[in-house]
Amino acid sequence: MQSQIIRFWKPYDVLTKFTDGQGRPTLANYIKMPGIYAAGRLDNDSEGLLLLTNSGALNARLTNPVYEHPRTYLVQVERIPDEEALQRLRKGVMLNDGPTRPASVELLSTPPNLPERDVPIRYRKSVPTAWLALTLTEGRNRQVRRMTAAVGYPTLRLVRWAIGPACVDIRRNRGTVAQHLATATETMNG
Repeated sequence: MQSQIIRFWKPYDVLTKFTDGQGRPTLANYIKMPGIYAAGRLDNDSEGLLLLTNSGALNARLTNPVYEHPRTYLVQVERIPDEEALQRLRKGVMLNDGPTRPASVELLSTPPNLPERDVPIRYRKSVPTAWLALTLTEGRNRQVRRMTAAVGYPTLRLVRWAIGPACVDIRRNRGTVAQHLATATETMNG
C-alpha cells in the first residue's frame, strides 16, 4: 500500500483529533479519508500546518523527537521583544519541564501575509505587537507559548508554517486538504 500524506491547514478552534464527546469541531469536519491520522498535534487555539498520514512508520518518524525535524511557527507576541529576549530563545529557555533546545528566531520587520483569524486576537491600542519566525526541533505541549511567556512576551497568535520541507500554502483556504501519495523512498529527512 502506498503511503498517503495529507497537508492540512488546521483552522483556529479545531481539535487535532477525529472525535469529541463534547461536539466541538474536529478534523472529521474537514477530512473524510479513513485510516488517516495526525502526525503530531496542534493546539486548539493554534492554526496552520498539520500533516496526516496512513503510514504508522512515517507517523513515528515525524513525531519521534530523536529525528529533530524543524518546525517553523509564525508567532504574534505582545509588545516588541528586545535582543536579550531573542537571545534567550535562541539559547534555549528553562521551562517547568526542563530546558528547551536552542531555537532559531527572527523578529520579522513586517507582519506575515496571513488571512485574518475567525476569532480576532486580543487587541490593546496602547500595547504594540510583533511577529517572530521561530523554529524548534522538539515539540512539547504548548512549547512556543510557554517559551515566549518565559522571556516576557506572551503569544497572541500562533501559526505553524512548516514541518521540515512541508509548508503551508497561503493560496489555499484554511480547512483545506492537499494530498499526495508518497513513494517508498520519500521520507522527511529534513
